[in-house]
Amino acid sequence: MAISETDDRHKMNMELDQILISSSQPDFSKQIKGLHRRLLREARFGGFDKESEHNRQRVLDIVREVNENPDKAVAEFTKKYDGVELKPEQFKVSGEDLKKAHNEIDEGLLKSVRLAIENVRRYQREIFIGNFKHPGIKYTPIRRVGICVPGASAPLPSTVIMTAVPAQVARVEKIVVVSPPRYNGSIHPVTLAVCYELGIDEVYRIGGAQAVAALACERGTVPQVDKIVGPGNKWVQTAKQIVFGGVDIDSIAGPSEVLIIANDRANPAWVAADMLSQAEHAPGSGVVFTDSQELAEKILDELKKQVKQLDRAKETIECLKEYSKIAVFTNMDDIVEKANDFASEHLEIQCGDESSEIAEKIDNAGAIFIGDYSPVAVGDYWAGPSHTLPTGTTARFFSALSSNDFIKSTSIIAYDKKMLIESAEDIIRLAEVEGLDAHARSIKIRQQD
Repeated sequence: MAISETDDRHKMNMELDQILISSSQPDFSKQIKGLHRRLLREARFGGFDKESEHNRQRVLDIVREVNENPDKAVAEFTKKYDGVELKPEQFKVSGEDLKKAHNEIDEGLLKSVRLAIENVRRYQREIFIGNFKHPGIKYTPIRRVGICVPGASAPLPSTVIMTAVPAQVARVEKIVVVSPPRYNGSIHPVTLAVCYELGIDEVYRIGGAQAVAALACERGTVPQVDKIVGPGNKWVQTAKQIVFGGVDIDSIAGPSEVLIIANDRANPAWVAADMLSQAEHAPGSGVVFTDSQELAEKILDELKKQVKQLDRAKETIECLKEYSKIAVFTNMDDIVEKANDFASEHLEIQCGDESSEIAEKIDNAGAIFIGDYSPVAVGDYWAGPSHTLPTGTTARFFSALSSNDFIKSTSIIAYDKKMLIESAEDIIRLAEVEGLDAHARSIKIRQQD
């Protein structure tokens, strides 16, 4: 037994040794690019390889079938993918079950939930632009929003807080929550309790691509929404891409990832812990960019120690091998350049007094965590910004979810006669150069008044 354990430990150490790479290696750039591609592929089926195209077609088929026969298809896919048989009338969680979950939640946990809600609400109110008044623009809340709450590898009641509270700040009229029935054929009671605490009474025990399709569909038991938000696996995120246009979406918020920029002033044990906090999502990614070979080796040693203490050690090790690296660069300028290419969901900077200065150079990241005492978990649960963030390099153009994503703007144009006369000739010239005579005539006819 002891020999077997020693062999397993040696094997694990050898496997994890491979995630430490250095710019002095001839294939360094190739390994960085390879990791970059794997992170992108893991976020959604967006590639042009046969496997991606095949899986994207499977998601398309799910969306099509749900559109053709919503309730029947949702029930069949729930049985197929979640192993739970539900009739359409069982999709919705009853008000009694929501109240029961809330009544039975641990009092200490409920207190923490309420404090987290208040933190998020305060922050989202402070950044909300919907109260801005200007004669040239009108802000209106989106009427109906659907929230996808993951529930496969672990229940994520915090996602309810981080998506629903910003929507409530924006005064969204109807919030619908969907989550897979992975807890005894239903949704984890803590998730239900948080829904009840927030006054959300439209909760459906369905998940995956079929839930996204149902939220976008005009027919069926699940009500159609105007926007779908929330994190999820690549099946969920690909489905969101497919239905986009019929409804709005937030971003590609796929499997969790963190990129940690660290120098020789970072604490290797803390850096390793932060890598593991994302890798344990399975799938999840923890990447370190550093200019210190000594720190890199210490982080690797800490990973080997800490990963064995996790409940999901085996799955986490696989994620470290597949989606994680400790990369040693020659200088910080190269690190910043590559970090902007990576456009990571979470970006931690643990560089002592230089942390804030380096943060100023980062243009592409879902959220930036500055300093040794700002781990991702602070943002996941507490600080106020939503933890629903763009992944798979999409932070190059997507933003963190916020209260401002739940409003839409309408331009307001109100000219009087004098203003139109003053501008008429210029408008006519622009219309005529485009060959749009009727546009020009709509101005000319008013000149005759």
